[in-house]
Amino acid sequence: MKKGLSQVEVQQQQQQQQQRLSAQHMLLVKLLEMPLAELEENTQAELDDNPALETFAADDALNDDHSATLETPDDSFDSVQEREERADALDMALENIGRDDEMPTTYTPDSYGQADYEEMVYGDTTSFYDKINEQIGELELTPREHDIMEYLVGSLDDDGLLRKPIDDIVDELQIRYYIESSEQEVERLLLMLQTFDPAGIGARSLQECLLIQLRRREDSSVVRLTEKVIEHHFDDFTHNRWQRISQAMHLDDDDVSLIRQEVHRLNPKPGASLGETQGRSTAQITPDFIVDTSDDGTVNFSLNRGQIPELKVSPSFTEMVEAFQQNPKGMSRQEKEALLYAKEKVDKAQSYINAIRQRQHTLTVTMKAIIDWQRRFFLEGDEADLRPMKLKDIAQKTGLDISTISRVSNVKYAQTKWGTFPLRFFFTSGNTGEDGEETSVRKVKLALKDIVDSEDKRSPWNDEELVEQMKKAGLTVARRTISKYRQQMGIPVARLRKK
Repeated sequence: MKKGLSQVEVQQQQQQQQQRLSAQHMLLVKLLEMPLAELEENTQAELDDNPALETFAADDALNDDHSATLETPDDSFDSVQEREERADALDMALENIGRDDEMPTTYTPDSYGQADYEEMVYGDTTSFYDKINEQIGELELTPREHDIMEYLVGSLDDDGLLRKPIDDIVDELQIRYYIESSEQEVERLLLMLQTFDPAGIGARSLQECLLIQLRRREDSSVVRLTEKVIEHHFDDFTHNRWQRISQAMHLDDDDVSLIRQEVHRLNPKPGASLGETQGRSTAQITPDFIVDTSDDGTVNFSLNRGQIPELKVSPSFTEMVEAFQQNPKGMSRQEKEALLYAKEKVDKAQSYINAIRQRQHTLTVTMKAIIDWQRRFFLEGDEADLRPMKLKDIAQKTGLDISTISRVSNVKYAQTKWGTFPLRFFFTSGNTGEDGEETSVRKVKLALKDIVDSEDKRSPWNDEELVEQMKKAGLTVARRTISKYRQQMGIPVARLRKK
């Protein structure tokens, strides 16, 4: 006897937590990411678009001083009554979250030749990115992969190499662009980037850069021997120990001569060929903060308002809404449509004003925390005085989210007594010595540069001797760290510094 299968419908109740950004929050996020010049344009566009948004006359402005004493707005943005969001507006806001370009690197005259800085503001870089983007366009990438690939390209240094660790890139993609990726995924896309021209672009070290170029060469015995030298005897190669290499590989003088000729055909700086066509300009930087350091040690700052006027909601529109709402039952269809239109414009104007105020408050508390953390630099102007400082340090100090601190710090500049700096200049990683004390990487690099500059060029110090010299200067740094920083700063090995 067969038993039939019965179907039973079961109703289950499941609680699921979802996080949605309100329209007010998304507007705030968008404004936070804007530098002053872009905010000026956005405010003018909002004034042109919304008749319910007006400016104060000069004599009607209640307060034109937006210094560090700016208070938090009374209204809670999460409690503001929002009108029903249109789908296209929501999509546009979501697309704009975290999509600003990378902040341009800014250098000050005093920092020329120090650590990673030189006296130049990079401007138009279209030719470089056009060449790279043409090659990106030839790949079949998803939008997500395309974003990661573009970030990798933006992370290349002037030599065309990627000296930033993969795990740092994974973190930055999460913080800046809300892209959750893995080291494996970034590594896979980096390998694609390394297939681009010129050969060697995207390499993570000089060794990998040379190997990439050799593996693209037409196969020959000389190319294979050169590849073996670079891959297995790189330390001897960098120190010009050809006798040791020839003994280890059983090479004769002719082989060594051919290998050295092949090496001379390689380009240790593949990005330089693109960089020659890369335009440089002294782009005008508009500071978002004006920092004033007094002789008595007081550090004050103010927000630069630029051409942004004081804003208010149009009284005629608010009166129109109030008049219509007093007699809701007796309204005609046209009057209802007029009420909806007026209310929409009033709500939008008030939301924009609230977001501007909240932006001012967020920028103020963030800059105050940065000055408190790096007070010694603002007093003395010595880059070596910068303390190790990360996004999470300022987030904890202000009570704001790390992503908020990242947005505030991106494409914002502070004008100080010592020059104009991007806010990200003040964020610096730390180097922990054997004694457990953490020192700013910039301080270590500056000390290393001073030691190298003062050495006897007839007998320059090797990396191990530089370690000892750093100890005498009160800095405990490992030999491999000295080697890494030396390469990042473009300081050659001892034998090449010898005169």
